[in-house]
Amino acid sequence: MTQAEEDAAANRAAWTRTNAEYTDEHATRAWAADEITWGLFNVPESALGVLGDVAGLDVVELGCGTAYFSSWLARRGARPVGVDLTPAQLATARRCQQQFGVSFPLVEADARDVPLPSASFDLAFSEYGACLWCDPEGWLPEAARLLRPGGRLVFLTNSVLVMLCVPDEPGVAGESLRRPQGDLYRIRWPGDDGVEFHPGHGEWIRVLTANGFTVDALHELYAPDGTPDHEYYDVATADWARRWPVEDLWVATKATTR
Repeated sequence: MTQAEEDAAANRAAWTRTNAEYTDEHATRAWAADEITWGLFNVPESALGVLGDVAGLDVVELGCGTAYFSSWLARRGARPVGVDLTPAQLATARRCQQQFGVSFPLVEADARDVPLPSASFDLAFSEYGACLWCDPEGWLPEAARLLRPGGRLVFLTNSVLVMLCVPDEPGVAGESLRRPQGDLYRIRWPGDDGVEFHPGHGEWIRVLTANGFTVDALHELYAPDGTPDHEYYDVATADWARRWPVEDLWVATKATTR
């Protein structure tokens, strides 16, 4: 088994456990939401405008989990396909599809190897999906393959700064650096079976451009005023996230020619 296959197996097991402990309740609330929001502190898409008008677009969500984000886009006229490697997460997504009457294809696959035709999508996106749980050297080439020339890639993950400031043991980000930035690319936290990837900004730009993308924007997200702490994920408090960026939201475009 390759390292990438071992990482995928570890993440599938980790998300199977998380699904049993937490995901169903969260998924129902997320599917019921009317507004598109980003990240732990629900920054509204209306304040960012990164997606634009999605009506009529073919969209692929890489690492969709319970596919609540795809459901938001489907209700706005997009034609999404959700891709995830964890059967338990997809089972929750299917239950939500039945509950909310929103239907679109769900595909069980690793984001490094998606069984869908090349140049089939106008938009590829990931919110804490493949962009966090899959090596960029594996999933970004696949995103480029799936997109049509001129297609857009949008993804959100933890900020580089918050990953430098969280402790190794469970706990939230503090006000000092806890690890070298060079150690962020592949992280397996003590006591956590999952494998995460947190490249620095320079690494993201290198891999994006190597796969034919032009970086259009990097939005550093803060917690809006009045936002409470997240009830489940304890990466950072809302107070910390109001002072420093807690998430990076990238926007890129696939070149029309290579």
